[in-house]
Amino acid sequence: MGTADVIAAALDRLRAADPGLVRIRLATAAVLSIMLAGAVLVPSGMALSGVLIGAIGAMLATFSVNDPTPPQQAVTLALGFLTGAVSLTAASLGQAAPPLDSVVFVLLIFVAVYAQRFGPRGTALGSLAFFLFFFAMFLQTRIGQVPVLLAALATGLAANAVVRFLLLPRRSERELLSVRKAFRARLGAVIKAAIGYLASGGTARAERSLRRANAQLHECVLLIEDMAGDVLDAPAAALLGRRAIEVELAVQWLAITTVRTSAEPLDPAIREELIGRLRRFHSLIERDPRELPVISETDEFSRVLVAGSRLSDHPRPGDELRRAIAELALADVNAQRIAEHDYTAEASVPDEPEPAATPVFVYDNRTRSAVQAVVAGSLAVIGGELVSPQRWYWAVLTVFVVFLGTASAGATLVKGARRLGGTLVGIFAGAVCALLVTGNTVATVVLILVCVFGTTLFARVSQTAMAFFITTMLGLLYSLLGTFSLEVLGVRLAETVVGAGAGILAAVVIMPVGTRAVMLDDVATALDRLHEFSTQAEALLSGRENVNVIELSRQLDRAVEQVRTTVEPLTHPINLRHARRDYGWYVLNTLEAIAFRARNVAARAQPGLLALDHRVEVLTGRIVGNVDVLLDAVRGDAGRPGDRVLDRSIGDPAADTADSPLARTVLSSLGKLDEAVIALGRAFGIGAQSVQVRRRTRPAPPGADNIGKYKN
Repeated sequence: MGTADVIAAALDRLRAADPGLVRIRLATAAVLSIMLAGAVLVPSGMALSGVLIGAIGAMLATFSVNDPTPPQQAVTLALGFLTGAVSLTAASLGQAAPPLDSVVFVLLIFVAVYAQRFGPRGTALGSLAFFLFFFAMFLQTRIGQVPVLLAALATGLAANAVVRFLLLPRRSERELLSVRKAFRARLGAVIKAAIGYLASGGTARAERSLRRANAQLHECVLLIEDMAGDVLDAPAAALLGRRAIEVELAVQWLAITTVRTSAEPLDPAIREELIGRLRRFHSLIERDPRELPVISETDEFSRVLVAGSRLSDHPRPGDELRRAIAELALADVNAQRIAEHDYTAEASVPDEPEPAATPVFVYDNRTRSAVQAVVAGSLAVIGGELVSPQRWYWAVLTVFVVFLGTASAGATLVKGARRLGGTLVGIFAGAVCALLVTGNTVATVVLILVCVFGTTLFARVSQTAMAFFITTMLGLLYSLLGTFSLEVLGVRLAETVVGAGAGILAAVVIMPVGTRAVMLDDVATALDRLHEFSTQAEALLSGRENVNVIELSRQLDRAVEQVRTTVEPLTHPINLRHARRDYGWYVLNTLEAIAFRARNVAARAQPGLLALDHRVEVLTGRIVGNVDVLLDAVRGDAGRPGDRVLDRSIGDPAADTADSPLARTVLSSLGKLDEAVIALGRAFGIGAQSVQVRRRTRPAPPGADNIGKYKN
C-alpha cells in the first residue's frame, strides 16, 4: 500500500469518526477565536483576568451557540453579551457581599437548566450565563473591574463572530458533501464487514464487526437528516431524509441476508461469487458521491441491478443476497440524486410541517431537573464550603454539568461517575503539564489551546474526555495565574466529589424519577408511534388513504433512539445488577427489532398493494390490539400482567399464496413485526396465545374479521 493509499484510508477513517468534520471545525474555531481575542486584548495592556474573560467568552460561544442559520446565531451572540454582562456584574457584586454570590449562583442553576426547554438559543444563553458567573468566581473579579470585563467579553464574542462568519463559516453544501463522503465510508465499512462475515463463515468477531458498522452508519444517517435542512428547502430535506432511511433499511437487510446466506450450505464457488459481487459493489461505493451519473451508468451497476431483479420459481442459492445488493445500490443512487438536487425520479415532494410552540411555564422533566439542581446546588455550596471556603464553586459547577441533559436518577449517577473519572485523570495530567511548563508562558498558552481543542472536540461525545481536558486546562490556568499547587488540584477533586454526590443525592431523594419510570414513559411513546404507524400502514395498503408511512417509521426510530439514551444507566457497566442490565438490553434490542420491521414495511408499502386482502386488516388489527395491551401494561392502567394475553399468529401469513413478491414481502414483514411486539410483551410479563391467519377463500361468517374473537 502506497503513501497515497494510506492517506486516503486515514481520511476515510477520519470522515467516518467525525462525519462532516463538524467537531474538528468547531474545535478549530474555538482555538482561532481565542487566538484572535488574545491578539486584540494582550497588546492593549489589559489585565490577565480581562484577557481570560475574553478568551473564555470566545470559547463558550463556539460550542454553545448552535442556531440553525447565521442571522439567528448573530442574534444569540448579541443576547449572549447582554446575558454575560448581567452574569459578570452579579458575580462581581456577589463576591463583595457573601453569601449573596452563592445564592445567586444556585438560582442561576435553575435558570440555566430550565432554559434548555427553549431549544438551542435557551441552552446557549443559560450556559453562557452560568459559566461566565463561574469564571468570574474563579478569577475573583471585583465590581470595579466590570467595565473592563465587559469590554473583554465583547471582544471575545466579536472574535468568535469573525471566525464563525468570515474565517471558518459553516459552508452547508461542503459540509453536507463531507457527510455524504462519510456516509459512503461507513457504507463501505458495512460492505467490508459483510465480506468478512461471508468469508469467515460467520464467526463471532465478524458478527460484532457487522453490527458495529451498522450502528455507525445509523449515526451518519441521523446526521444527514439533521443537516439536510441547512442545504435544501424543508420539503426536499424531508425527501432526502426518507431516501436516507431507505438506504439504511437496505443496508440492514443486506446484513441480515448476509447472515442468513452464510448459514446456508453454500458451494465454495457460489460463496466466492457472492464475495466477488460484494467486492465489486464496494468499488462503486468508494467513488465520490458527486460522480452519480458515472456510477449509475457503469456496467457493474447495471449487472448488480439485473442480478438482483431475477425472480424465479426455482431460486438459486445466494439469490436473496444478490437481491439485497441490488436494492441497496438502487436506494443509494436515489438518495444521492436528492442530495444533488435531482428530483426527476420523485413522484412528489412532501409538505413542510408546522413548527410546534414551546410553553414558557409548565411542569415536566425539565422543571423537575431544575428544581433538583437547585437543591443539589445548595447542598454543594454547604459541602464545598466545608472543603474549601475559597473554591466551593467547583462543587456547584459539577452539579450543573451533571444535571445538564439528564432525565433520571440513573442518568445523573452515570454522568456523575464519568465526570469524576475524567476529573481524576485530568488532575494528574494537569499537575504534570503545569510542573513541566512552570515559568514558560508560551508553552503554557499552547497547552491551554490544546486543551480547548480537546474540550470542544469531545464535548458532545464523551463526558469523561471533556472533564479530563477541562481539569487539565484549569491546572494550566492556575499555573498561568501563579497560584498552582498540588493542593489546589486536590481541592478540585474533593469539590468534584462533593458536587457529584450532591447531584446524585438530590436526584434520588428530591422528586426522584427512576430510570425504569423514565424508560417506561419512553417505551410508551414508542408504542404510541407504532400504534399510529400500524393504523396508517393498513390504510395505505388497503387503498383507503395515501399517507407517508416512511415518515411515521422515522418517528418510531426517533422514539426508539430516545429509549436507547434513557436505558443507558441500566445497561452501563456501573450497574452491578446483571439482571437489570439484561432486562435493559432485552427491551432495547426488542424495540430496535420492532423499528427495523416497521422500516421494512414502510419501504415497500404502496397504496392499495393489499386492497381486498383481509389479511392486512387482521395483521395490523392484531398488532394494534397487542400494542394496546402493552400500553396498558407499561402505563399500569388495568389488571395484573398475568391477566393480559397477546395474540400471535401461527406460521407465515404470506405462505402458500399467489401474491406478487412485493405483497408477500410486506405480509411477511407485518407478521414479523407482530412477533417482535409479542417478544416485547415478555419484558412486562405478558404471555401470548396462538391464532392462525390465512387468506380468505370463501365468505366468512359474521364477526370473522373481529380480532376479539380470538381472545379467551
